[in-house]
Amino acid sequence: MRVNRPIDQWLLGIDRSLKTMTGSLPTTAGFKHSEVEETLSQNEKTASAELMRINHCGEVCAQGLYHGQALTARNQSAKGHLLNAADDEQKHLIWCQERLKELDARTSYLNPLWYISSFLTGAVTGLMGDKVSLGFVAATEEEVCKHLDQHLEQLPTSDHRSREILEAIKADEQHHQDAAHAHGGAKFPSIIKNLMTASSKLMTRSTRWL
Repeated sequence: MRVNRPIDQWLLGIDRSLKTMTGSLPTTAGFKHSEVEETLSQNEKTASAELMRINHCGEVCAQGLYHGQALTARNQSAKGHLLNAADDEQKHLIWCQERLKELDARTSYLNPLWYISSFLTGAVTGLMGDKVSLGFVAATEEEVCKHLDQHLEQLPTSDHRSREILEAIKADEQHHQDAAHAHGGAKFPSIIKNLMTASSKLMTRSTRWL
């Protein structure tokens, strides 16, 4: 199948975006758990599902952000870094998607809204230059790691499978943050980070229920 023509690339991008937003990405390689699934109470499953739905939406946002930034990146090295990070985020997305199925839960109805807004944000930061774009990646991943720490504390103690997934995701996100700085990403001032925190809180609170 030819995919080198611009129209082919656009169609593949649209297909990938739709599957990302609807939680229907094909599972190529599931998460390798070391823990056997334990029986969770209905309340525990509900609590875990709410947290995993938030994390799934966070990965949807990451996909939108990286795709938007890669589209407008000026430097091929920076673009390659962004696309490689997007591949990792897609892996995380599939892990969360599959865990939600195990918990008999759904993905967020708001995923299309958050993907589109993240894509536009990524495209705009990409236009501001690779240094700003990569700095935004680092600041975003810093925020994600904080959320993951909170979710690891909030997970039911018996939900070892969700815990393993979040710990693996956190390790990758920390690597993305460090790599973005290593590639020349600018350090963002506190006021911008505070705005990012406020936005992430809005996503977290709305996605928990919707």
